[in-house]
Amino acid sequence: MAQGRAARRPDAVAGIVGDWARERPELDTSPLEVLARLHRSYLQYQSRMTARLDEHGLSVAGFDVLTALRRAGAPYRLTAGQLAASGLVSSAGVTLRLDRLEKDGLLVRERDAEDRRVVYSRLTDAGLRKVDEVFSEHLENERRMLGGLSPAEHRQLGRLLSKLERSIVDSDDVPAQPAGTG
Repeated sequence: MAQGRAARRPDAVAGIVGDWARERPELDTSPLEVLARLHRSYLQYQSRMTARLDEHGLSVAGFDVLTALRRAGAPYRLTAGQLAASGLVSSAGVTLRLDRLEKDGLLVRERDAEDRRVVYSRLTDAGLRKVDEVFSEHLENERRMLGGLSPAEHRQLGRLLSKLERSIVDSDDVPAQPAGTG
């Protein structure tokens, strides 16, 4: 039923593409078919995810830190550099996030026993319980958001988005062509 409703409803991007076709018919607006929809979908996703995390007193960045520590496995600790390298947390913002999570009792900072210059952030018992609870709810929320896709469509979209990410990263290596020469 949800799939049928979503399939019948035109989306805003179709209107945008139609407007550009009318105003600038010489332009190939086909990238909008994918990237504008991806952007709009991301904004909807982020809004729903943020609302759920807010209910638990967490920011997206704080949640990313907690999940990175949890994924590290026992004893659930990483350095600030390792957290930044995890790909979800920018190095510039790690300290602020760690300060907030430490203040909330979700992690503690510990110096390395052999090299006092190395500082680890480790989940507390409360932090471990919090991340386990919130991550389970997060996955259920994501399942609901993907409810309009069949399992096959879900897998196909996952593969296509992986390919899209590689294409975007690889595009840095391709010189831009002036408009109208492609």
